Amino acid sequence: MPHSPALSGPPVQLLALRDTPLSLDEVYEAVGDDTAGGTAVFVGTVRNHDRGRPVEALEYSAHPGAGGELRRVAEKVAADFPVSALAAVHRTGRLEIGDIAVIAAVSCPHRAEAFAACARLVEDLKHEVPIWKHQFFSDGDEEWVGVC
Repeated sequence: MPHSPALSGPPVQLLALRDTPLSLDEVYEAVGDDTAGGTAVFVGTVRNHDRGRPVEALEYSAHPGAGGELRRVAEKVAADFPVSALAAVHRTGRLEIGDIAVIAAVSCPHRAEAFAACARLVEDLKHEVPIWKHQFFSDGDEEWVGVC
């Protein structure tokens, strides 16, 4: 059911790092807003390949401070765009092919703003929040991605 976070509180409605399956419905509901004319949603899933190599599964690990960094990124996006409501959730732990790894959603007064804000949220989350991906390949090889 739509609500108006812009009128009743801060635009950041839902942020979480979870080791349980993510819900698209939960994230979409969190950004429902009567002041928004556009809502953009991104769903990142585990694919079965990376750079031409078959992937079996992934495992995500988050630094203990990752939740604070996620909040910082979300609040920056909310400050830089006319965000009515924003939400982002990311999985941790082992994920299989097809599992949802991340969901980000932003509602804004207009669609172009919603698309731009959601794209920025996803990019900043990927590059600035300390979440590391451990890939397991079909040939038994494995690699860490995003570890400095």
